[in-house]
Amino acid sequence: METKLISGVQFSKLPSSYIRPESERPKLAEVEECKNVPVIDLGCEDRSLIIKQIGDACRDYGFFQVINHGVSMEAMDKIQGVAHEFFGLPVEEKMKLYSDDPSKTMRLSTSFNVKKETVHNWRDYLRLHCHPLEKYAPEWPSSPSSFRDIASNYCTQVRELGFRLQEAISESLGLPKDSLKNILGEQGQHMAMNYYPACPEPELTYGLPAHTDPNALTILLQDIQVSGLQVLKDGKWIAVNPHPNAFVINIGDQLQALSNGKYKSVWHRAVVNADKARLSVASFLCPCDGSNISAPKELTNGGDSSTYRDFTYAEYYKKFWSRNLDQEHCLELFKN
Repeated sequence: METKLISGVQFSKLPSSYIRPESERPKLAEVEECKNVPVIDLGCEDRSLIIKQIGDACRDYGFFQVINHGVSMEAMDKIQGVAHEFFGLPVEEKMKLYSDDPSKTMRLSTSFNVKKETVHNWRDYLRLHCHPLEKYAPEWPSSPSSFRDIASNYCTQVRELGFRLQEAISESLGLPKDSLKNILGEQGQHMAMNYYPACPEPELTYGLPAHTDPNALTILLQDIQVSGLQVLKDGKWIAVNPHPNAFVINIGDQLQALSNGKYKSVWHRAVVNADKARLSVASFLCPCDGSNISAPKELTNGGDSSTYRDFTYAEYYKKFWSRNLDQEHCLELFKN
């Protein structure tokens, strides 16, 4: 059986279908470490300080890291452990879950959109819908046997963190704390377990090329042993090295639209390395399909007109998946 996955397969050189044109390669030698990534202590008793720090980070960076965030260390350790176990399963067993249909609510796949791409990305991933849990958890992998319990507990804790962050982001915009959550509706939740195997020629390819996230908020658990996340800041790619017991929080396209462009959905990418596999667990909070994405009137009064036309999340998501990942910002298609 020919496998479409790259995890568990040995490669002595990079297959040609993964090699980027020279102009599109990551130029790893030019990337510097980001020394001043905002790290926000959510355990701080001064809420006004937290809100100010979050607002500054959303405006100036489009991302930040959080510590003392309320998700237990046990839950974080276990989700990474069970993800490693899953990707370590025999290829034949994993292939039973393989699909390249992005509409599926549970699927193991590779790259980004293998039906459309001309060049593939050095990544396998397990993508799961996570809310409501009682609807989706029964279709999750049954091997490892602890997978569903561990992932359910983790998803529940991360969802609560996401809501707390949305309230703080709302307040940082000068809005009531429930304002953004009310617009986003009964939010969906997805999780992507990303596995980037050691790569024989990392300078020729990506784990994921530059993109923004189409959802509202991304909560990323990085591999503490292996770095690979890079973000675009002031026109330069910078490396965001893992911070112990922290999550990286990305502003997604929907929050850029709802903030009327005040907050930035950050361009980011994943690079790979020759020595070690890297694992990350990304959780996404998504507006309900029918939610009307329209900046609150408090942000468009006065001299600020609406930067984007109103749209539904379903309309946006369909457009996002119909394109290549690294095309122009999908939000540009919705500008007034």
